[in-house]
Amino acid sequence: MGVLPYLVAVWIFLVGCYGLATSRNLIHAVGCLSVCQSATYVLLLAVGYRDDATAPVFSDVKPGSRPVVDPVVQALTLTDVVVGATVTALLLALVVQVSKRHGTVDPDALSELRG
Repeated sequence: MGVLPYLVAVWIFLVGCYGLATSRNLIHAVGCLSVCQSATYVLLLAVGYRDDATAPVFSDVKPGSRPVVDPVVQALTLTDVVVGATVTALLLALVVQVSKRHGTVDPDALSELRG
């Protein structure tokens, strides 16, 4: 398989970080943070991938007779997807509350948050 999935994960992460650093809108920033987190999906799946392996279902053959992919990595990826969706929903709810309270989603215009 090589290093291609790892390079794709790094590229997706850097694109998300660039969007996060240049964002002038809180909704856009939440979206860019979600893109950064999607790089972890690619990374986890790349770690768990094995050439010529099948799903870890042993109903028709005896265990150990063929290579299988690691189901723990797939479960971690699924958990990562659920956590990412939850964090995105929470951040978007916070952006809605900031918009209601301050009337803007521009982070530069939020003077009360400067400290």
